[in-house]
Amino acid sequence: MQEWVAGAASLVEWLIAWLQVFWPAIVATAGVVAAVWVTLHVAQHKRDARAAAAWTGLVWLVPLVGALLYLLLGVNRIQRRARQLTGGGAIDAALSAGRDQGTPLQSDRLRVLARLVGRLTGLPLTGGNRVTLLEAGPALAAMIQAVDQARDSVLLATYIFGNDAAGKPLADALERAVARGVTVRVLVDGVGALYSLPPITLRLRRRGVRVERFLHSIAPWRMPYLNLRNHRKLMVVDRCIGFTGGMNIRAGYLREPAHMQDLHARVEGPAVVHLLRSFVADWAFTCGETLDDNYLGALEAGDTLARGINAGPDADFDKRRLTLLAAIGAAEHEVRIVTPYFVPDQTLLASLQLALLKGVRVNIVVPQKNNLRLVQWASLHALRWLVREGAELHFSAPPFDHTKLMTVDGHWVLLGSGNWDARSLRLNFEFDMECYDDPLAEQANDLIDRRLRGARRVGEAEFRAMGRWRHVRNALAHLFEPYL
Repeated sequence: MQEWVAGAASLVEWLIAWLQVFWPAIVATAGVVAAVWVTLHVAQHKRDARAAAAWTGLVWLVPLVGALLYLLLGVNRIQRRARQLTGGGAIDAALSAGRDQGTPLQSDRLRVLARLVGRLTGLPLTGGNRVTLLEAGPALAAMIQAVDQARDSVLLATYIFGNDAAGKPLADALERAVARGVTVRVLVDGVGALYSLPPITLRLRRRGVRVERFLHSIAPWRMPYLNLRNHRKLMVVDRCIGFTGGMNIRAGYLREPAHMQDLHARVEGPAVVHLLRSFVADWAFTCGETLDDNYLGALEAGDTLARGINAGPDADFDKRRLTLLAAIGAAEHEVRIVTPYFVPDQTLLASLQLALLKGVRVNIVVPQKNNLRLVQWASLHALRWLVREGAELHFSAPPFDHTKLMTVDGHWVLLGSGNWDARSLRLNFEFDMECYDDPLAEQANDLIDRRLRGARRVGEAEFRAMGRWRHVRNALAHLFEPYL
């Protein structure tokens, strides 16, 4: 036994001595192998040449660390599973219901846009809808009221569900619904659930509410999902009433004075099926339970033509960016954009520049002070060039405006969870809704006008007056555009 122990000790000493001599070569070889693997993987799987070049440069300039970051943040392994679980034939009949209800589209350009988005999403443009725009405070109150009136089911998906003055009343309403025998399912993003501690999921489970976290795991083999977040915000009550938009469930909207502004919408009519379909697919992906996706609402609730747009790093990849490009291309008179995070890629910047060259008025409203400093710097770099081309830029006054809204020519409205940045365009799972309706577009433009009344116009002279170091800082921040 002593001889075996002595032999093992000698072997360990030899290995240590060997590593002391050869460890630089081992590390260098491992770094080269990892960099070659990442380079080949990037070349085959990254559609964006800039992102591919950025990752390739990182893994060669920062050996091993760059490869680890790519493994954690750059690899998308969710695509195959998402394709298997998205959609389903049982709901297709309900999707097409009501598609001919409502007023015809006003122009050839809108008809082309509607046809393009239909082919892109695979979903029909449904008529017979009523879409009601709601600011954050009234939206939270309307959602709680809808839950208290639910008799069949409540399906809720959100990125952030705060365990605070906004989340607790909604959690109480969900508990009351469960006590009435209502089927309640809550899906919170795995990262978003950690914005308040202790997380609301503990409170919901204690009260008998079925809640799951999207892509939540500390297991090392699931770490490649770290960068893929479910940013959708939608709720479907009794399979007939929907809520969607950009609003998280947070107390910042309710404080006096409010710390944040936001926009949500109540949806009635066949377009609710699109919200229902999105939730059912995400829920099945998360926990494997198949929910009833049969629509129970009215086929004629209003006059709005509407369609849901799912986007994500799976089978729905690039659908949101292509929709934005198509809408900008369809514009004849005016494009109005309200967003908290404006760091568009080169194709979107080019499309806005082309619209300006056509004589289209481009109006962009972003917060004067962003909650993400790096994003604000990168945004200023992009906006500088658009302002030089003639875009009208406005900085909205505090509180921080989280609204995500776009209108085109007073006919078309896009609202939802998506931002104008790489994260929303390539990495997050998002849900937006396009609407063709002049009265709704007028309401949306009135809301934008209210934002503009308290905003400050920023012209080219203000950018020229910025210190040179600020331009350098903004330009360096914009280098991170593929990751923001």
